[in-house]
Order: sequence, then structure tokens, then C-alpha cells
Amino acid sequence: MKLVSFSTGSLHRHVGLLDAQQHVVDVDDLIQQIPLQDAAWQALAAKGIAPHSQGLMRWLQAGKGQRLQLAPRLQAALGDAQRPRFALEQVHLHAPLARPGKIVAIGRNYGDHAKETGLAPFEKPRIISKMPSSVCDPNATIPIPGDVQKMDFEAELAVVIGELAHEVSKENALQHVAGYTCLNDLSAREFQFDINPAQTTFAKSMDGFCPLGPWLVTADDIPDPQNLDVSCKVNDVVMQQANTHDMLFSVVDLIHYISHYITLEPGDLIATGTPAGVGAFRTPPPWLKPGDKIEVAVSGLGQLVTHIR
Repeated sequence: MKLVSFSTGSLHRHVGLLDAQQHVVDVDDLIQQIPLQDAAWQALAAKGIAPHSQGLMRWLQAGKGQRLQLAPRLQAALGDAQRPRFALEQVHLHAPLARPGKIVAIGRNYGDHAKETGLAPFEKPRIISKMPSSVCDPNATIPIPGDVQKMDFEAELAVVIGELAHEVSKENALQHVAGYTCLNDLSAREFQFDINPAQTTFAKSMDGFCPLGPWLVTADDIPDPQNLDVSCKVNDVVMQQANTHDMLFSVVDLIHYISHYITLEPGDLIATGTPAGVGAFRTPPPWLKPGDKIEVAVSGLGQLVTHIR
């Protein structure tokens, strides 16, 4: 299923399903009615996390068992002619998760990208953070921060966590994934490379620097996250093109590794790294400028468009 967060002129964000005809079917009422599993409630309460009452975060926090029970009702909603239904171009799409709990990003996780940086591949995943406040909607127009001159793009597969993950085995890692989406890891390279000490988290966490979407695709529709094409175009020119089987550390590896040090919670994201071809390592570097259009695509997950001003 393709789950979207959308609005139609009011501030209220609804949850919808995208059907085969590119219509958005409103299922907000079904999401609001989904109960929390006792185990999910207790786990959240123990961490002091207040459950969400609506939106895709509610769907995630409810727990895998409740999501599985709800799935047939969501599928039935696609064929329900009485439900509100909108053409995709009639709605405003929002990021599937407006404010993830945390965004764990992975540095240099593709062999060719590691090679273009001139550095050897890492022996263990390089963990970076993007602040959740950097998330912005599909089709958003992002201003270049005042003194930033080296704004860059990074196409990535994002993993959406659906279950508390602590010391997870590799065998069980994918059981903690609720779905996947596209992410553009925008970065201000001067803060990442040109100053001492490097401020990588800051470079990747400026306002609007985490375009996300256009929708969340449930994990059952992506049986193998290590066989997805990832690409990025800037102004219709292909800049990045690879497949997730080129990752040095797979989605399974990352969940296993991260969860042994940091508990992953429902609504957390893992940005799994970017392929070769980013602007910073091209000659000359094609830094993003006002008027540019960036298109990040991952097979099966749609296309995430961002505009720069």
C-alpha cells in the first residue's frame, strides 16, 4: 500500500491511500480508530512518549499486530465509492512523517561513493544525524540559507521503523520495518568539509534540508530492500544512479548495528546513504542554485521533487 499525508485546503492533515488510478482515498477515520496494542502502549509509556491520536505516526505507534488487522479494511477502502476521493493533483502532499522521532543517517554507504571521496570504505557504518525539524514536504521550494554557497543533493532510500528495535538480530531486523520512502539528504558542504571541526549534523539539518516522500510504501510491497534502483536528477540531468544492492551495509545490517547502541522507535527513520555522483565530488562542483529542480526516485517508491530558490 501507498500511504500519504495530505490536505485539501485546511490545516488538518489527512491520511490517504493512493490507488492505481493515482487518486487519493481518505482513510483518516480508520487510522484514528486504530487502537494501540497493550504492549505498544506500555513500551511507549515506559519511555515517556505520548501516543499520537491521528496521522501516520498513530498507525506506526499502534504496533505491527494492529497494522496487520487494519490492512484488510484499508484495502477495502480503496474500492469504497462512498469514501472521499481526490485526484492526486488536487491535494497538497505532506511528508509522510512531519516530525520523525529521529533520523539516523549513514555516511558513505555505497562503494562507488566511498571511492569518489578518495577514502577507503568504512569497516562499520558511519552514523550521522539529521535533526527532525529539517523535514519538508514533497514538491517543496527550499530557500538556500543566507551564506551557504555549497548546497548539495543526496538521493537516499529511507527506512521507516514500525516497532521498538533494541539489540535486534539480523534474522529479525526486517520485522521492525513498517515501510520505506524517498529522502533527499540536502547538505551545506562548507559546514561539512571546509571548517574545523566539521559540523556534519549541522550541515545536514538546516531548515528544509530533509525532503521526504512522496508517500510511505508498506514493507509488504518491498520484499527485498536490497534490490531497488536509486537515482537523482538535477534539472532533468541524471546525476546519481545505482541500486541498493551496492550498499556496503544492508538495511538488515544497519538495523542490527544501530539497535545495539540506540533503541529505534516507531516513526524513526534510517537514511541509508547515497550513491556516487553528488555535486561535491564533481569537477567543477555543480552546487545547487535558485531555480534548480531535484528529482529523487527509488523504484517502487515514487519520485520526490524539490525546488530550490
